[in-house]
Amino acid sequence: MMGPRQVAQGALFYEFSIEDHVPPDHLLRGKDRFVDLGDLRRRLAPFYSLTGRPSVDPELMIRMLVVGYAFGIRSERRLCEEVHLNLAYRWFCRLDLTDPVPDHSTFSKNRHGRFRDSELLRHLFETTVARCIEEGLVSGQRMAIDVSLIEADANKQNSTPKEEWNASDINPADAPGAVREYLKTLDEAAFGAASEVQPKFTSHSDPASQWTAVRKRPAFFSYFDNYLIDTDQGVIVDVEATRSIRQAEVGSTKTMLNRVNAKFDLHPERLIADTAYGTGPLVDRKIAPHIPVFDKAGRSDGTWSRADFESDAENDQYICPEGHALKQFRRNYSDPNRGPTGKGTARYRALKEVCPACPSEARCCHNADARKITREEHEDARQVARDIAKTRQYGISKN
Repeated sequence: MMGPRQVAQGALFYEFSIEDHVPPDHLLRGKDRFVDLGDLRRRLAPFYSLTGRPSVDPELMIRMLVVGYAFGIRSERRLCEEVHLNLAYRWFCRLDLTDPVPDHSTFSKNRHGRFRDSELLRHLFETTVARCIEEGLVSGQRMAIDVSLIEADANKQNSTPKEEWNASDINPADAPGAVREYLKTLDEAAFGAASEVQPKFTSHSDPASQWTAVRKRPAFFSYFDNYLIDTDQGVIVDVEATRSIRQAEVGSTKTMLNRVNAKFDLHPERLIADTAYGTGPLVDRKIAPHIPVFDKAGRSDGTWSRADFESDAENDQYICPEGHALKQFRRNYSDPNRGPTGKGTARYRALKEVCPACPSEARCCHNADARKITREEHEDARQVARDIAKTRQYGISKN
């Protein structure tokens, strides 16, 4: 027989436990076992006033942010709505049924204020990494580095071409917060000092972002978020935000390696990356670069490439297959500033009177008076990377 229609009726008293309504295998139960925010208040205490109205509990805001990261809720406004409605979210955030949820504007104010000034999020991240090391999830022997492109909240309509942009004309006292931060980063290796080349456009609302054209789509303002990853279990051990240009990626590698070494005493044996990150700094640190070499020295017309020339490092020259020398300089300089510097790209040339008479001219320099080859500043390190690319370990890293 059909049961009676269910009609909601308000009761005078309720007996209800959120704990009983969160499944034992829920994702947040697993996370709650490892969330340790015991020193949160001590770290934030200097950034709160001793008088005035009590603030929103900072532990509540951090727990809500963890919920957002775990379930891909990027909007803080929507996060507040979801925590208000979802019993599991309320349980994780230590909220009862009748407890109010903070307004979304509270997150913005604290992220740009107390959390940033105290470096709280960096502290929580490093605390998590330390716990992963303690649990044996991170060995620090094999690491990889990669980058994500993050679109900035800026548009071209509110920007200035590089010909009209002059940072020295900005008065910091009258500038908004994002512009003041941009002025502070002009000399940092990750931003202003990463390259002398000025971006094509500079945003008024977020001038530290980079005008970027990638992925076969229209250009936009963006940042790079660089990750240093321990490959044992795929644990991210450090992050660094930079301008979205290749030079900044190289600088971020040095920064992150220095930081994990100082903080956790991690020094990898090998580092896996793409061509943008370079090899020179890694070899100097005694880190094996599992990095493909970006090399334009190869030739597709059948003529000799640089690999066919023998390097004579002792005499700073190359020897061609016919036995002729290619040199940077044909004389000794008494003034060291006029001679080879060892920086940048070195160019080695054969004598003009030698090449035309050589029997192998057609296989070497049939379109030029004399053969020239170049050598990069970190060519020794690049050769180390080429040799590693032939090993079995490199094949494992690549896969």
